[in-house]
Amino acid sequence: MDKTLEERIQKIEEEVSQILARNKKVEADKGWETSYLRRTFVAIFTYLPIAIYMWAINVPSPWLNAVVPTLGFLISTLALPWFKQIWQKSQIK
Repeated sequence: MDKTLEERIQKIEEEVSQILARNKKVEADKGWETSYLRRTFVAIFTYLPIAIYMWAINVPSPWLNAVVPTLGFLISTLALPWFKQIWQKSQIK
């Protein structure tokens, strides 16, 4: 086989390997973005600072009142992929 042809084949194989590795990373990122564990962490790390802040400024029932802004944030965050799909469909037309 011609040496340049072998080099080109080797380069293509390396590029394919890089693409496959990138695809695995993208799949893992997508899995994380849609996981219930991530959603739980977002809820906890939103709820706790709000509740602590409300407690610090003497809001009545801070641990209960922190639920409302946390739910609002979660709903807005979890709705973003849905809005993204709508936007992408409108851009394709």
